[in-house]
Amino acid sequence: MFSFYKTHYNPLYNKLVELSRNIFFYEKLTLKDNFETRINLIFVHFSLILIVFKKKEIEFPQEIFDNIFMNIEYHIRELGYGDVAVNKKMKTLTRILYDILLKINKKDHNKFLINKSVLKTYFHTETEDNKQIIDDIELYFINFFHYCFELGNVNMLKGQINFKYKVANGSS
Repeated sequence: MFSFYKTHYNPLYNKLVELSRNIFFYEKLTLKDNFETRINLIFVHFSLILIVFKKKEIEFPQEIFDNIFMNIEYHIRELGYGDVAVNKKMKTLTRILYDILLKINKKDHNKFLINKSVLKTYFHTETEDNKQIIDDIELYFINFFHYCFELGNVNMLKGQINFKYKVANGSS
């Protein structure tokens, strides 16, 4: 089934999963801690990495891209989904990734700006103060983008993204 699955391409996927599990999202921002939120966080982080590669005019390796989706498919299967459900779920997730990727960056040539409407679409909180939470998520992802832009491409591909976000009160 996974004859072309290459485990040596997993470091970036593992880092994306780690970033999506940052306690900041669930305790400070009160995002719902569920599969959909985590996959959306993975997709936004991954989209920003792809945008960095595009801005640097470097082609992102197709085998790493494919491997990330194979890992997601593998984990969906681990959750107990059957073949038909996995295929349907993967089609939906692919659509979500491309929606995020195409809309996340407001096309400003001078600086990188996050499209808040994308964040509002994919992130739901457990509190009433959604505007402040979206603002905080926006700031996090702007900082993440700039961190990755300064990071070497090889380091990103190897999952060596040691991004630590400092919020106003000093925690990460």
